[in-house]
Amino acid sequence: MDAKGVVEIAGAYLASLSGHSFHLLTLSKPVSPSAALNLAKVVSKLSSLLGNLIEFNAVELLNDKEEFKRHGRWKRQDPDFPDAIFEGKVRPIPGMEIKAWFPLATEITARFRESQNHFTDGRTTTHVCMLAWLPEHLIYGRPYVLDVVVADGFSVAKARDDHYHNPPDYLVLEPEDTKERTRNLQQTNTNGYKFQGTAAELDKAVKLVESWGAGGKKYKPTRGYQQRIRDLTSRFKYRLDTNYAKMDRIAHPAIEEFKTRVCGTKVNGMTVAGWTKLFASIKVKKTSNKQSREQLAKMAARLAENEALVKAALAEHLEIAEEDAGKLLA
Repeated sequence: MDAKGVVEIAGAYLASLSGHSFHLLTLSKPVSPSAALNLAKVVSKLSSLLGNLIEFNAVELLNDKEEFKRHGRWKRQDPDFPDAIFEGKVRPIPGMEIKAWFPLATEITARFRESQNHFTDGRTTTHVCMLAWLPEHLIYGRPYVLDVVVADGFSVAKARDDHYHNPPDYLVLEPEDTKERTRNLQQTNTNGYKFQGTAAELDKAVKLVESWGAGGKKYKPTRGYQQRIRDLTSRFKYRLDTNYAKMDRIAHPAIEEFKTRVCGTKVNGMTVAGWTKLFASIKVKKTSNKQSREQLAKMAARLAENEALVKAALAEHLEIAEEDAGKLLA
């Protein structure tokens, strides 16, 4: 068994988790529509906890499979990349990067910043597995896997760089060569930078990029090309983009298809996209001192109306009635 075979088999097993419930924790059924509304506002905060628990369970699942037992063992590593590696005699080392997504929390906030070089220098053969999860009854019950997508890690990194990199307006910058440093000081993450200079400076930067010749704007993780990028950052003003590399925005075909599929899945009487839009309507928006009392009053009234709509939808589709509270206390 070679590295490619290991990650393909592992990916197939993880993809088969669609519909699987995890006996990790159980959220109790809300006792009233009001309690359901409050739970809907905070259930997404479980994402970090569930993400880690799903990683543990995924590794245990793979280690139970006979195909792997003769060749090595899967091991979770935190905080290193990837989340799980296959320790054994197989080279390069097979790995799985596991991302959990709670689709009611709007976009996929997980990031993928690993350099393309990580996948081409013989260190590892890594696939990315993203699992969309929900509680069994939308906001309560045991968590289960709604859908899964598995993609080649290099293809994800390349899609990200091709999507973002647009010099001189936007730059993707590789980390410095840190292979000689101790492991805890080695850097493998890329970063995104947005141009912040004046219009006149942008014209100069455009001419500089044009001097690179045909194909000069095409991203390359090579040392020579990266030197050109660093030359731009030394001559002109750029800011670090804190939203860079969110997997919701990298335009990877398989991930985009996965997002569309998940958002169109019907759960408890509505599509995931429908529930997401409904829950987004009850998020409290930031206010400023410049807003008048009348504007603030209108915002409060609109929020109250939206909360009433959400309570009604939860009561109808999750069969939660006001009298449930009385039954619980009886």
